[in-house]
Amino acid sequence: MTSTTAVLITGTSSGIGWATAERLARRNDLTVYATARRTETLADLAAAGAHILALDVTDESSMTAAVQAIEERHQHVGVLINNAGYGAYGTIEETALHDVRRQFETNVFGLARMTQLVLPAMRTARQGRIINIGSMGGRLVFPVGGYYHASKYAVEALTDALRFEAAPFGVKVSLIEPGLIRTGFGDVAARTQETSTDPLGPYAALSAANEQQMRTSYESTMLSASPELVAKTIERAATVGHPRARYVITPAAKTLIHTRRLLGARVFDAYLKLQYRRSF
Repeated sequence: MTSTTAVLITGTSSGIGWATAERLARRNDLTVYATARRTETLADLAAAGAHILALDVTDESSMTAAVQAIEERHQHVGVLINNAGYGAYGTIEETALHDVRRQFETNVFGLARMTQLVLPAMRTARQGRIINIGSMGGRLVFPVGGYYHASKYAVEALTDALRFEAAPFGVKVSLIEPGLIRTGFGDVAARTQETSTDPLGPYAALSAANEQQMRTSYESTMLSASPELVAKTIERAATVGHPRARYVITPAAKTLIHTRRLLGARVFDAYLKLQYRRSF
């Protein structure tokens, strides 16, 4: 057995997951388990001091094996960081439902199952933390990303319920809500949008406007931030005595969330029409 706190992070092959594993691996009080479907992508994290495990959050045996391996050494997972996820974009009408189901398997059901697997031992230990990586996209919606946003709204709901349910057992739950982060997310979103959109269909102009909007926003250093900023916030949620229920990351995300909440649907729709004016 080891006296350090075991931290299990899903989806660490790139972006926020990689930055978080690399940052937390520097700490002497944490033992970091960096995971991905293909462990060969994690060589740099192993060199940084992280322990490497194969983990596919859409595969039951893979999830069970990873949690059991950590519990055998530490008795319980001290911190679970549910980071695995991606954005598959496309309009509601045109996106194939099998692509929607695949996204929900990773973004929602994988997160839920990982939580189920670690909770029994956390409850027995009367301590633990679960940190879910959501998005500002769980608080407001942009067109052409409806199914992705739906998955992040689901993460919001699951996290709020879990925070209350787990509290009596000493388990603390936090939600991280990043805005635009300079990772490969935008590239994946653009690629999936291209494959799901009919270039001669009724939504072609809207999709083109959305692609331009995403490219411009992710390239802007005023609107976007580095994954290291998210990793720093996750570290805080994982280690402070009293973590917050929610951490919204980037000034732009905070502004958009408050704007949507205060101004309502009609005004926000008017704002979107200005942003996507080429498609109207």
